[in-house]
Amino acid sequence: MTENPGTFDLMSVRVPILVAPMAGGPTTPALVIAAAEAGAMGFLAAGYKSVDALAAEIDEVTASGVDAYGVNLFVPGSGVRDPAAVLRFRDELEPVARRYNVDVGRIVDYDDDAYADKIDLVIERRVPVVSFTFGLPDDGVVSRLHDVGIVVVATVADADDAVRAAARGVDALCVQGVEAGGHRATLDVAAEPSDIRTVDLVRQVVAIVDLPIIAAGGIATGSHVDDALAAGAVAVQLGTAFLDSAEAGTKPTHRAALRNPRFSETVVTRAFSGRPARALRNEFTDRYTPLAPAEYPQLHHLTSPLRSAAALAGDPEFLNLWAGTSFRDTDFGPASEIVARIWSETAAATRVTEQQG
Repeated sequence: MTENPGTFDLMSVRVPILVAPMAGGPTTPALVIAAAEAGAMGFLAAGYKSVDALAAEIDEVTASGVDAYGVNLFVPGSGVRDPAAVLRFRDELEPVARRYNVDVGRIVDYDDDAYADKIDLVIERRVPVVSFTFGLPDDGVVSRLHDVGIVVVATVADADDAVRAAARGVDALCVQGVEAGGHRATLDVAAEPSDIRTVDLVRQVVAIVDLPIIAAGGIATGSHVDDALAAGAVAVQLGTAFLDSAEAGTKPTHRAALRNPRFSETVVTRAFSGRPARALRNEFTDRYTPLAPAEYPQLHHLTSPLRSAAALAGDPEFLNLWAGTSFRDTDFGPASEIVARIWSETAAATRVTEQQG
């Protein structure tokens, strides 16, 4: 880690399990608080939230006494690259809109997700750890965060991007393998994500970058954790494993789909947002994956009202059912119990206990 006065020490987290930021509802302050109570650490998801809503969530976490937590920010991209492709996709969505008697979302040329204001907020609130997805913070942002002792984490999905991130002076890397649920952390919206397994990608990155590595993607059991730590990671980040936790804000339709035998596999699709993301295969992914252009956040805005309507109707066939490949290993229950179960299954936990004894 970069040496900064007062910087939070990621290695001080008692249980090296991080609850991933899951934008769009699943991540809640209660989930972050529960992770901390279990000795782990959670991330708030700033994506798609207003600055005021994010501030309220940060305040709720800190008011609970939690001082080990993070916030994840989306790095904004460029505007529409192919307007005609976006218009064609909008037209293709009309049958789904009619199905739910709603309008397709509006076309937004550019949306920075209030990035600059959110940077100001995490600095003002002295958030211990700030991670970035969909791009890299520029040198000025990294310096501003470091000046107030904030640990900076970049999320990457291949070894070349890990090298680029390290050159920005970040303090740690979240390395995301092919098994990961939800959006893949490609730095370029048009890039096709790699098909490298999490453990193998961690090994690649450890060999070329001298930074702490957080492994992410398909991790849901104690053996998964052991494999990632053995590959050289200092911690693991889990998202899908907490989708059905008691504290998560996951939509009921999404929770039910994780258990429904109808949904037996995951696919990587751009259909919901324009960025590659892993979800349970359903009618929407089958119909729209071949048609979706690489335009984010434009497709996110187009499909947003359709996804909301599908959730309200309890229809999983047209909902973005984000899930990693280990979705069948998810448990219902308090997040603290999920953390405790996974950690107790690991050989790493046994070693720690022996060392403490």
